[in-house]
Amino acid sequence: MKTLWLPTMVVAFLLLCTNGMYAQSAQIKLNHYNLKQNVGIWKSEIAKDTTSFRDFKSYGTGFVTDWKIVTNETTVNEWIITFGYVLEIDKYIITSKGNDIQVYAAWFASKNTMLIIPYADISNPEKASWKMTDEYLSPDKFVETILVNDKPVNTSTWTRVKY
Repeated sequence: MKTLWLPTMVVAFLLLCTNGMYAQSAQIKLNHYNLKQNVGIWKSEIAKDTTSFRDFKSYGTGFVTDWKIVTNETTVNEWIITFGYVLEIDKYIITSKGNDIQVYAAWFASKNTMLIIPYADISNPEKASWKMTDEYLSPDKFVETILVNDKPVNTSTWTRVKY
């Protein structure tokens, strides 16, 4: 009886491990490099006679974005935003340079939805004071929603106008 116990346990262990490996491979693997799909010029009508433009350019494992708001053909605000993918944490680190430098973290929460939060909240994203979601409706359109205390305060639709 003792001679059958050890081989039976080894076989049972291998079966459990094999089953666990199959279960892990069935999970959706989010491809954070999908953000490269944003390369091009995007625009959003944010108010009467006011348009926001983002020009995404590929750069290393991320990209650089020139973002400006134009009212009556006059630029009223500009930012330079860099997105760098960090493999060790499987997230993008974003820096924004306008009047101040700000730092954010971003990742895909689902296949078509990216979440952006202040970097200071990276260890506890559920408690972030504000969040931004980008929901990709198609390769040329996404909806961006800003949430404060998990309540939407602003939504804008972005459309690609040029690759």
